[in-house]
Amino acid sequence: MPAEIDLSVPHICEVQMTTTVNISPTSPLGVADHTLFVCKTCASVWQDGKRLGESGGEKLLSQLQQLAQDWDLRDEFPIQEVECMSACNRSCVVAFAAKGKLTYLFGDLAVDGSASAVLECASQYYAKADGLLPWSERPEALKKGILAKIPPLS
Repeated sequence: MPAEIDLSVPHICEVQMTTTVNISPTSPLGVADHTLFVCKTCASVWQDGKRLGESGGEKLLSQLQQLAQDWDLRDEFPIQEVECMSACNRSCVVAFAAKGKLTYLFGDLAVDGSASAVLECASQYYAKADGLLPWSERPEALKKGILAKIPPLS
């Protein structure tokens, strides 16, 4: 049973958020309709339980953020880093998600050279009402590494 909160006493609530760039909420609740998730832990080097240096995921995230500065959809399709997307043996990993659309999880992305393909595919995803990304239409870097295609919530 949840604990009761005395609303007559002021409370301070601390919320931890991950970094999001290019946020432009488009829904009435202030949540972006489309999001590009990027795993920042992918391709990490670990020693004694600590990550050493910059991970491949952080490098890919940085490249995506840089390219997104000139991307037509930068305000409609924010990039959000994720601590881990649990596809460690298939790094680097990104996902496209949107309300009422299929959600895609892509892996096996090269740290260098796949950022532009990710944004190109995100643009294709944005343009499709159902989010369907046929294999033949996806950029080469996103043809082989599909890890999941998840149906939309109904």
